[in-house]
Amino acid sequence: MGSSSFCIWLLLIFSVISSNVLTVYAFQGNYGVNYGMIADNLPSPGSVVTLLKAAKIKNTRIYTADHEVLKAFNGSGIEIIVGLGNQFLTEMSVGEDPAMDWIKDNVQPFLPGTRIVGIAVGNEILGGDDHELWEVLLPTVKNVYSALEKLGLTKAVQAGSPFYINAYPFLAYKVDPVTIDINYALFKSNKGIHDPKTNLHYDNMFEAQVDAGYAALEKAGFPKMEIIVSETGWPSKGDDNEPGASVENARAYNHNLRKRLAKKKGTPYRPKLPMRAYIFALFNENLKPGPTSERNFGLFKPDGSIAYDIGFTGLKDSSGPPSPVPFQVLGAYGWVGSSCTLLLTACITLLLLVSDS
Repeated sequence: MGSSSFCIWLLLIFSVISSNVLTVYAFQGNYGVNYGMIADNLPSPGSVVTLLKAAKIKNTRIYTADHEVLKAFNGSGIEIIVGLGNQFLTEMSVGEDPAMDWIKDNVQPFLPGTRIVGIAVGNEILGGDDHELWEVLLPTVKNVYSALEKLGLTKAVQAGSPFYINAYPFLAYKVDPVTIDINYALFKSNKGIHDPKTNLHYDNMFEAQVDAGYAALEKAGFPKMEIIVSETGWPSKGDDNEPGASVENARAYNHNLRKRLAKKKGTPYRPKLPMRAYIFALFNENLKPGPTSERNFGLFKPDGSIAYDIGFTGLKDSSGPPSPVPFQVLGAYGWVGSSCTLLLTACITLLLLVSDS
């Protein structure tokens, strides 16, 4: 887990739309889940598809272009954003050919049966200390887009694409549990906070974080850009120095967040823009480095049973014995921590909607 002071990074998104699609970018409804795979005990990708469909989750994001996962999602109707790992960026920044080869290997063969709607180029680069990656990020995006265009996977580039942020009230509470009301972080009843500058009242930290992003975008000259939360969640277990990490709090946060998103309402600062978010994460991941909380953000246990009840049905009764299925272990991708109330991070994403035909 990295740490930083107040931090905002711009997410550049190219939306790539096929001629028969009306939306500017891909997101069905308001709820998605990040499908992390840094573990050796997860269900098979086919079982994951069954799990997502049973839970009626229509949006997911994976951090690498795992072929078994992409094959399993064929015909599922679930929209998926595929990650292009940081390790590829330097090579792809110097020429279009490496990007072309990667797309031919990891995207094109699975279309259109697997609804790959986006390529996330890099992960939390601007939140890290590798300045070389900072410099190669934009050239890589340009080369990836150019390769998509030459392969006929693009039809039009749209303006007004969303700004993606990671918002973690848990991290803010972890750093300052004395000052921050746990009920404010968990969407529970509390006196809330009044913002004297906007004269708006907030009864939860999540919406305050999102609106901090909107305020920053407005100041930067992008007042009409929508924000989508690319990661948010709460761990069900943590170390002794991670206050608030518990099953009870994880259930409360994710249950209450899900109810908020289902209302399709906006934030106090942007009431007409319904909130959309990808939850972190689908599973507990036993091989993630860092504090105990990193391995306990899952909505589901490795055997496919629910980690706690927020209204989803698992692959099996949570009271039964575990029956893990071996799964390929992938490279580690952490998420960025922050010592401030606002936590924002971003990746570069190319969004493409493929035709159903």
